[in-house]
Amino acid sequence: MISIRDAWENNSLPWLRDLVSHHQPQIDARMKNGDLRRWQQALESIPEISSSSATFGRAVGLKTIPEDTSYALETALRGLMPWRKGPFRFGKISVDAEWRSDLKWDRLTPHIDLSSQRVLDVGSGSGYHIWRMFDAGAEEVLGIDPSILSHCQFAAIKSLLGHPKAASLPLTLEQFSPRNLRFDTVFSMGVLYHRKDPITHIEQLKKWVSPGGQLVLETLVVDGDKNTCLVPPDRYARMNNVWFLPSIAMLTGWLKRLGFREIKCLDVSITTFEEQRETPWMQFESLEFAIDPKNALQTVEGLPRPTRAAMLATLPVK
Repeated sequence: MISIRDAWENNSLPWLRDLVSHHQPQIDARMKNGDLRRWQQALESIPEISSSSATFGRAVGLKTIPEDTSYALETALRGLMPWRKGPFRFGKISVDAEWRSDLKWDRLTPHIDLSSQRVLDVGSGSGYHIWRMFDAGAEEVLGIDPSILSHCQFAAIKSLLGHPKAASLPLTLEQFSPRNLRFDTVFSMGVLYHRKDPITHIEQLKKWVSPGGQLVLETLVVDGDKNTCLVPPDRYARMNNVWFLPSIAMLTGWLKRLGFREIKCLDVSITTFEEQRETPWMQFESLEFAIDPKNALQTVEGLPRPTRAAMLATLPVK
């Protein structure tokens, strides 16, 4: 029977038990979510299915499932809605999440090699990118995200895939303290602009990068020079938790000031309605309602349309 604890339990990761024990008070606090009982019931109703056809490609999931398990599995997965990050596919069941996270990964994969690495994914959500990291060669992957629903989703996918060497903890980066554990690559994608202090966020990411390791930082940006940074006066694209949107030049300066080197901008892309949209698996208003209907280059607040940049930076060996 699948449990949310499957998200942060994995006997193939020898360092995980101590890490979970160290963070148990924070985990217990997250487990007080009033909706957890309902989500746990959905997890418990997932049928037992062989993971022999598991795939970590574009549509993470199982290539085939027994036909007589399809209805029960889809019903259970719908019990874990809304799905924000995907896509996932189990036989003919397509979990069409709000974000086409595969498109973001397409922009990164030509530039990164995770072969035999231990990887940290900050803001991992349902874990879609965790599975793509395995596809890119990662040996072990740990995600952290404060959302309990995301961990229920991750536990479901992880169990169906046969429990690869991955785990995810219901923590914020500020709560995370792996002590002596370090990571060859640390990802922070879609988190920086939600932080009131972006410099501190990058400093915290740096703490867990092994010397000689790398940081992949993806965030909202604006056009401009090294002195340009947009601080929305109120909401941005209808979000009330967006604080700093730097130019690529300013973001590069932040990374350099904090000790990173070999800083590269891997991609800059305007967010499209193909990449973020309302779906039957996420039935709330999405990007379409955040863009000015009379000017596709602006948000409804009159600010520049969401544009995302992915940066790669190396932490030198001292």
